[in-house]
Parts: sequence; C-alpha cells; structure tokens
Amino acid sequence: MYAVMVASECAPVAQTGGLGDVVFGLSRELEIRGNAVEIILPKYDRMRYDRIWGLTKSFNDLWVPWYGGAIHCSVWFGFVEGRKCFFIEPHSRDNFFSRGAYYGMNDDAMRFAFFSKAALEFMLKAGKRPDIIHCHDWQTGLLPVLLFEIYKYHGMPHQRVCYTVHNFRHQGVAGTDILQATGLSRPEYFLHHDRLRDNANRGAINFMKGGIVYSNFVTTVSPQHAWEARCTDQGFGLGPTLNIHSGKFAGVLNGLDYASWNPEIDRHLPVRYGPNNVQGKYRDKEALRHRLWLRQDFKPIIAYVGRLDDQKGVDLIRQSLFYALDHGVQFVLLGSSSTPAIEERFGGLKRRFNDHPDIHLELSFNAELSHLIYAGSDILVMPSLYEPCGLAQLIALKYGTIPVVRAIGGLCDTVFDAHHSGKPQQERNGFVFHQTDPPAVESALHRAVGLWHSYPEEFRELMLNGMRQDYSWSDAGSKYLGIYDYIRHK
Repeated sequence: MYAVMVASECAPVAQTGGLGDVVFGLSRELEIRGNAVEIILPKYDRMRYDRIWGLTKSFNDLWVPWYGGAIHCSVWFGFVEGRKCFFIEPHSRDNFFSRGAYYGMNDDAMRFAFFSKAALEFMLKAGKRPDIIHCHDWQTGLLPVLLFEIYKYHGMPHQRVCYTVHNFRHQGVAGTDILQATGLSRPEYFLHHDRLRDNANRGAINFMKGGIVYSNFVTTVSPQHAWEARCTDQGFGLGPTLNIHSGKFAGVLNGLDYASWNPEIDRHLPVRYGPNNVQGKYRDKEALRHRLWLRQDFKPIIAYVGRLDDQKGVDLIRQSLFYALDHGVQFVLLGSSSTPAIEERFGGLKRRFNDHPDIHLELSFNAELSHLIYAGSDILVMPSLYEPCGLAQLIALKYGTIPVVRAIGGLCDTVFDAHHSGKPQQERNGFVFHQTDPPAVESALHRAVGLWHSYPEEFRELMLNGMRQDYSWSDAGSKYLGIYDYIRHK
C-alpha cells in the first residue's frame, strides 16, 4: 500500500508536541510492515535541518493556484531518520513558513489552508497517486475538502483520506476569505451546517469540521477520548458532527517509539536496565539525585514531566509537590509554560525550594534530563484535566515508574488501578483517581507511596507489570492498516 502523511509536524525536525511523534512513529511502523510511506511537511525556517539527510530540491516549479493567480513553490526532499519527507517552500510575500515559529500567527488559518492546497497540487503535478492520504489535526482539515470538491475532478478520483484528530481544542475556525483563496469559493454552499459551517459561529468555517465531514474515516488518539469527544464537552462543540458521522469515527491508541524510549538501550542513562534486570533503575535513581542535588535517602521520588498548562492540571501538580513535602517524599519537576501567570507561579515555587534537599524544579525542557527522570523516579503524577492520549504515562510504564493518573482520555486506556481495576492482577500497573480536587490526587499518591513503603514486593510487581506491557506502534499500525484497507474498498 502507498500512503502519504500530510501534517504540520514530524519528529524530530519540526515538533511542538505529540503530533510529531505520532507522524514519525506511525510512518515507520507502516514502512516496517512493507508499505510505501511519504511525509509532506511545510519547509519551516526553524526546522532541525541537522536531522535531515540529503536535503535536495526535487520539484522546482510548483505553481499553487491562490486567489486569482498562483504562488510559486519549491519542493525539497530529504530523509528524516530513514523516513522519506517532502518539504514545501512557497516563494511569496506572505512568507508563510519563515516566521521563526510554527504556530501563533494571526494568519495561521490562511497559512495552513495554503499548505493543504500545495500538498495536493504537488501530488497532482508530481504524479503521486497514493492509496491513502493521512491528514492530521486542524492544519490539514481542508485537504479532504479540496480533494473531494476540486482535485478528484482533475486527476485524483481514487485517493482516500484518513483524518486523525489529535486535539479537539484547536479547530481552525476562520472567515470565508479562505474559500476564495483556495478556489473553493461558494460561501453559501460551504456555510451549510452539513459542510464547513462552525457549529458555534454561523458566519465562520471550521477546518476540523471539514476534515470530519469530507474524509473517508476519522480517528482520534484513544478509544476513551473518542467517546469523550462525542458525548462530553471535550469535543469542544464538534460532538454533534461526530455523532452524525459516528459510522466512520473510532479511537486508535497511539503507540510509543521504543527505539527512543527503552531503558534497555537508552544512551541517556548511566545504567541500562529492563524487566529482567531492574537493579539498574536504582543506580539511575542515585544518578538522578546526584544530578539534581537531592539528598541520597531511603524514600521514593515523585516526578512530573511535561508542559505546565491548565490542560495538565497545574493546580494538582502543585498540590502533588506539597503532598511530597508533607510526607517525606522527594519531588522532581521538568516542564515549562507559555502562560505568564503559570510560569510566574512555578518560578516562585522554584525560588522558594531552590535549596531544598528533597525538591527540584527544572522550568525548561531538557530531552536528555527527561530520560533520567523517567528512569530514576519511582512515581509519575499526571493529573490531567484533558488528555487525548498521553505519552508520559507510556514512557513511565516502560521505565518501571508507576503512573498516578486522572481517569481521562488515553490515561483510562493505558493505566489500570492496582487496587480497583477489573483487569487481572498481572495487567494492573498504576493508580487512578477521578475527581479534580486536591484530596483526589492526594489519595492516589498516598496509596502509591504507602505501597512503596509497606509492600515493596507488590510495588515492584506493579513496576514489572508496566515494563512488560507492549504499547509500541505495532497494535496501532495493524489498526490503521485495517482502516486503510476498509476505505480503499468501500
């Protein structure tokens, strides 16, 4: 099968979060299974060009219809850790992808509408006719619309689209000028509630809604989140649309790239270990304490690794720190925030506990350090208010670090409570709480810390359960190939 991924991110060259990991990890899994996969990305000025091998111009004269004229583009090709990637570079005064940042511009909707149009125009002119075009998030939501309304009449009638929503919060709501720019035109047609009209704003179009309506199949990144998006406010207004199209909507749990996240081969760790040799984890715990100037003592370490924003439950992260402080437990945090108020709040905590022998806050992102924290900690806290899939808990499980999570999204699909899960004992791997108040997270942490102190053999068995579970891309790869095959023959 021949598949083309069209996305705004791909690890490790252009990435702000989990989207880039998924595009790369799924592409590699599909290739391992014998499929031909190519990835189309914007050519950003801030990409990690040192991670692209053999970058060369492969298509020099791509003219993308835009408003009443066309924008000249070059298309570059290079390998990203073995993946075949094409990068679209527009030459125009709009300067779409040379902004010093991936997102956050007032014209983001126009920028990514152009990218979707350019990706299709490139496939058309370069003679690429994939069986499947796999689009990701709001940035490529217009691609299935353009394919169905324009490009299928100009030489691409047989291509099928799988559309994956990674985050329903950001949907690409924009004005109807997008329709004129892309050649879709006919605002009275597209502003129908069955097509692109935003469910909350009758005068606006919604890229993500367009992707859901026009694609052949829609996925999100965990089965639980698929239900939440349809049946709760976590669809952010798109629940009615998803219910109308429920026959082509499913949740497929993201995988974890075990080539990057595996304590048995992790080059960032002082000592490597695995489920058959877990002793190395305790030496990594000593190394973590040495690195962060924590005292060497017989007590567990609770960690938080990730963004600091409201979605992640910042108030409960803060509460976890004070729980650790009050119960003789060490606490480590690695994360940063783009919200000034949150950044200042945690900056104050860092100054307050800067010399504390049991607390360390690292208010930045440091990939190398994150590996050591996952390996050296005993417990990982994830009190998310909203978590479509989550990668941190999957990493923690692989590294033998017990996750303490809120029962939401993909956390429900991957973490099973040591005491209350209906799963068999050998499948239980963490601690789960439901409410969003401080007593809820404290209760779960208390059970985890209590097990560490009072029942070390049971705690160790819980660790090993997590380490033995397989959350690689293998299962997701099989499911996506099943979806591809289904829509090809439908």
